[in-house]
Amino acid sequence: MLRRLHPEQPESFAFTAANQQWAEAQITKYPEGRQASAVIPLLWRAQEQEGWLSRPAIESVADMLGMAYIRVLEVASFYFMFQLQPVGSVAHIQVCGTTSCMICGAEDLIAVCKEKIAAKPHELSADGKLSWEEVECLGSCTNAPMAQIGKDYYEDLTAESFGKIIDDLAAGKVPTPGPQNGRYAAEPLKGLSSLSEHEAGKPKYNASVELATDLGDTVKRIDGTEVPILTPWLGKDGKAAATKAAPKPPKAPAAAKPAVKQVEEARKATEDQPETLTGARDGKPDDLKMLKGVGPKLEETLNELGFFHYDQIAAWTPANVAWVDERLKFKGRIERDGWIEQAGKLAVGEETEFAKRAKEDGTYED
Repeated sequence: MLRRLHPEQPESFAFTAANQQWAEAQITKYPEGRQASAVIPLLWRAQEQEGWLSRPAIESVADMLGMAYIRVLEVASFYFMFQLQPVGSVAHIQVCGTTSCMICGAEDLIAVCKEKIAAKPHELSADGKLSWEEVECLGSCTNAPMAQIGKDYYEDLTAESFGKIIDDLAAGKVPTPGPQNGRYAAEPLKGLSSLSEHEAGKPKYNASVELATDLGDTVKRIDGTEVPILTPWLGKDGKAAATKAAPKPPKAPAAAKPAVKQVEEARKATEDQPETLTGARDGKPDDLKMLKGVGPKLEETLNELGFFHYDQIAAWTPANVAWVDERLKFKGRIERDGWIEQAGKLAVGEETEFAKRAKEDGTYED
């Protein structure tokens, strides 16, 4: 299935202050140079905040992680969990249409969606409150047919019970998720055949439904007003949490200091700052995006470091590369993408294969 960005896009996107704090905390999970690993959590948080992923949201996440826009778009368009078009302001309904659900009546549920929401999937209802789509197996085959609304499963559905849920959502009511036929969880429809002694003392709802009902609003999206969910090693203020159990390590013996200093000096000895400029010659910088692996964000970083021209990059020595590498978010890409060789050709007026493609389709890489 071809997934494209929606033709109508908002002007901008920005995380709320709380969601920004949460996003920055997620990035700290990964070592330096591996921030791109946080792309899915950040995209998901952006979708939770807005309901869907707009182009500005995708580009904002890319900027936070130092990634090329196209790389983040590849992630967003690959995973069907990401909605690339506006969804219902109240809820987006996902009806499972795989074998077990289809056999048990998923087509009837889809017919209800077409009648009560919109004739086609991903279309908004007339009041803009609801949208729907058919999805692949959601893993609740014992309770087929079922649908996912927000974060919760609605199982053992019939056309009538499903229609009532949709009507309740449109009316601003909060439905109770879980089995809709009185079943507790996924026990046999005819009743328990084992562990029957536990039947009397069980809670009203199974654990998943209990959590949803405790929240009070089963279709509410995360918008940053909740208590911030940060990484385990950060406190609610976003600062490093104090550890109680682990005692402070003993101070390193004096003899270890020279060794550490020698390692640091050896590392610095392998680096050598290349020639930099305070501005482009004659105010005309080269288009560094013509280098494979350099996008708008990385070009800006290179300019800030004092590199504006192909001949500067072409003249880098291995020691120069080490110096520049230390100042980029993603190390190793200079040699990996062959910047020096590319820059050497572009500096004398030759055209590389990548530069030719970039000029033709206007795409760059980071």
